[in-house]
Amino acid sequence: MGAGRPRAFDPDEALDSALELFWRQGYEGTSLSDLTEAMGIAKPSLYAVFGNKEELFRKALDRYAARRQDLSCSALGEPTSRRAVERMLLAFAGVGEDEDAPKGCLMVQGALVCSEASETIRQELCDRRTESEAALCRRICEWKAAGDLPPETDPKDLARYVMAVAQGLSVQAASGASAEDLRRVVGMTLRTWPPV
Repeated sequence: MGAGRPRAFDPDEALDSALELFWRQGYEGTSLSDLTEAMGIAKPSLYAVFGNKEELFRKALDRYAARRQDLSCSALGEPTSRRAVERMLLAFAGVGEDEDAPKGCLMVQGALVCSEASETIRQELCDRRTESEAALCRRICEWKAAGDLPPETDPKDLARYVMAVAQGLSVQAASGASAEDLRRVVGMTLRTWPPV
């Protein structure tokens, strides 16, 4: 039996192209023709390798989450809550990242405009953001137990606050706020950080 015809494209590169497009334009703002053009493939190849648009978006989300996981894990591994939150907020703002990379966070940007037809995507993004908040809350509990945060700290409230600031920074970054302006917001947030 002969070998099958080789694919004319690299699926990883094509997925990276789709990821960047979804990140810049959101789920609903990205059409199938946008995707096939950016990925350099025809619709039948897109469907054969990645499934429909929703499945492709989920694969792009998984790839994005895997990349961000390294950053999140290293930030949450910081010995102090203040330093960890600073790193997280700067990452959400896209400060210090490649200038050509889309700004903001795909988990936030992807769901800013979703119609009823995209409710499953909106819910998935909400679920993923909730998981991130829960991971931060668990780590805040550990910092509190270690004496890095005051005894009266409410980990759930503090995690919710940090994620609200992070998501706001993401929207501001995607809207064109300067790195300096975003750093100032991070600095202001850290000035209100609970003292030990």
